[in-house]
Amino acid sequence: MGWQKTFSLTRRSKGCHLVTEEIHSHIQEGLQNVQIGMLFLFIQHTSAALTINENYDPDVRKDMDMALDNIVPESLDWQHTDEGPDDSVSHTKTSLVGASLSIPITNGRMNLGTWQGIYLTEFRHLPHSRRIVATILS
Repeated sequence: MGWQKTFSLTRRSKGCHLVTEEIHSHIQEGLQNVQIGMLFLFIQHTSAALTINENYDPDVRKDMDMALDNIVPESLDWQHTDEGPDDSVSHTKTSLVGASLSIPITNGRMNLGTWQGIYLTEFRHLPHSRRIVATILS
């Protein structure tokens, strides 16, 4: 049995944003009555990504953002800048972090670890609303 929903996250500017609860609010209906299954989350953009990381210490968000900026600096001589100076750097970071997540479902709940949360990693400076496709298979 399958369930699918496409929804948009709240507009956010550059940074790593904890979105576990926001995603849960959109998929709650699909999680109901799933004893064992899988949740697949896919972001329909090439300048933002999804990842799972520690959700306890807010400094993790700043550290992730800082590390990605050091791994893929905006100061490189980027050629593809059609949508602005953060165009190619955003696409490159998205390729490194990833466009999808797979999360097990157990007894109607996302089976994340105790300190795990879902993050939107937004790589554009201007705020954007990002579309997510959630698919649940049981």
